[in-house]
Amino acid sequence: MYYICFDCGKKIEAENIAVRVRCPYCGGKVLYKDRRTIVNVKAR
Repeated sequence: MYYICFDCGKKIEAENIAVRVRCPYCGGKVLYKDRRTIVNVKAR
């Protein structure tokens, strides 16, 4: 599973933030989960 840094936009693996929740690249504290886009299908 990946997290994305809100500040720099880089992907971070969950193993890298097990110790502390910070971006290893820029030091940002706001991370969010990488969610796939959901395709909506119109009902008939």
